[in-house]
Amino acid sequence: MDLYLCEPVGPFQNVGGSAFNTFTTKQNVTSLPVPVIPGGKLRQGSRINIKAYGEFTDTATVNLTMGFWFGPRAGTPITGDLALSSVISLTTSAVAWPWWMEWDGIVNSAPGTAATLLGQGQLQLGSALTTFAAEVPIPITQALRTVTGFDTTIERAIGVSATWGTSAAGNSITVDGIRAMILN
Repeated sequence: MDLYLCEPVGPFQNVGGSAFNTFTTKQNVTSLPVPVIPGGKLRQGSRINIKAYGEFTDTATVNLTMGFWFGPRAGTPITGDLALSSVISLTTSAVAWPWWMEWDGIVNSAPGTAATLLGQGQLQLGSALTTFAAEVPIPITQALRTVTGFDTTIERAIGVSATWGTSAAGNSITVDGIRAMILN
């Protein structure tokens, strides 16, 4: 008889995140500690659910791309992407506007050094302090829903990535919370 469980993935962030700014290449914007899936934990059919939220501030007319990454516990280098948004053009200056993002995937191959995950989710960026813009699907194509080369034999950290189109102190993003869960 199988036993099916839902397990939160620690360690758990217990304070609000730090603001990250002045960059134009994809980077980890998750404050430490990041959730870490232990090696050997996932099996074929395991589901992974990730949800994160925070805030962003930007100068007018700037581009932003966000997503979920996997890699080592330190968060650098980012080994691969679970999901990335399209490039989003922000046309209004935002100050501490909310965002949230969620991704759900399944291990659809045998676990090992090159497992395959299949998943999708959504990103919502605030269009004001009290409203969200339309949802943006993540990832942005059907082909990108399949993640290859996910090594289940070693620990895999999960975090939020961001890329600003323009480096400016006024373009900042904060991850105030991230939750990862394994559903077997």
